[in-house]
Amino acid sequence: MIRTENHKDLTRMNTFGMKVSCGRFVEYDSLEDLFSLDFDELPKPLFHMGAGSNLLFTGDWPGTVLHSGIKFLRPMGVEEDEVLVEVGAGAVFDSFVEWACSRGLWGLENLSLIPGEVGASAVQNIGAYGVEAKDVIVRVNCFDLEQRDMVTFENADCRYGYRSSFFKEEGKGRYIVTSVLFRLSRKYSPKLDYGNIRAALGDGPVGTPDDVRRAVIGIRNAKLPDPAVTGSAGSFFKNPVIPREHFERIEAEAGPDVKVPHYDTPEGVKVPAAWMIERCGLKGLTLGGAAVYEKQPLVIVNLSGNASPEEIVSLENQVIAAVMEKFGVELHPEVEHL
Repeated sequence: MIRTENHKDLTRMNTFGMKVSCGRFVEYDSLEDLFSLDFDELPKPLFHMGAGSNLLFTGDWPGTVLHSGIKFLRPMGVEEDEVLVEVGAGAVFDSFVEWACSRGLWGLENLSLIPGEVGASAVQNIGAYGVEAKDVIVRVNCFDLEQRDMVTFENADCRYGYRSSFFKEEGKGRYIVTSVLFRLSRKYSPKLDYGNIRAALGDGPVGTPDDVRRAVIGIRNAKLPDPAVTGSAGSFFKNPVIPREHFERIEAEAGPDVKVPHYDTPEGVKVPAAWMIERCGLKGLTLGGAAVYEKQPLVIVNLSGNASPEEIVSLENQVIAAVMEKFGVELHPEVEHL
């Protein structure tokens, strides 16, 4: 089934709660629906969105917003200790995580409670607590808007990087994700060394993916706003990766009594953007109806519920400028501006 609506209010379809609309909204439930659409007839430009959890609408969208209602979840077989599962792009990602954890399947538990849909997880390469979507994605099935046909991307074809992929770069706007094939594991394989997962788990044994899931949910609920209560797009900025020499200068300037949090990567040293923002004294800073979240400065929130896109962007720019002035590091938004 295809549902179409002109001049649709998108306020409840973006977790920031920006009061915006689109020229036309089209939601489809199957591949057959997608193939039957007359894309030439739809108002341009086209934009395909998921749950709107990583978007900042900076104004009304004049063209067409497409949304997937493809929500199947289909186990595809077992390879030794691995289980393949294909999931429709419109399925809620955390519902899939809950399904996997409840069945003792490892691989997704660290990604618990990340808002959004399965299709967007493959585009964004979502990640948390040392795990990224690319770690469990086998292939991504897409509809090619230029060729009007299906195409499959193996994991290597997706060119995954930190919060990036082929679909966000060279392939941006051309491909609509229809389903994603994941590889999960029945082997005991918890990943507990990132963040404070071990501390959250306490002294008890870690027996199942559900144990890790509960710990991650507790951590996220303690420091991140519920978008149903306070509008946000989750982590607003990417954690920058800087050369080691630059990191050592930051360490020296911080002084011997300050432990600068960091993670070594093949590309350099990753320094948490939240730490730098807080060191700039910006935690809790407000600008109109927008604010740097008081519990987690990596997040910008629609504190009043009526913040304008201009206020969000102005606060974003203020944070970027302050971090650049103090640390010489340029922050980049994780949130897509539309």
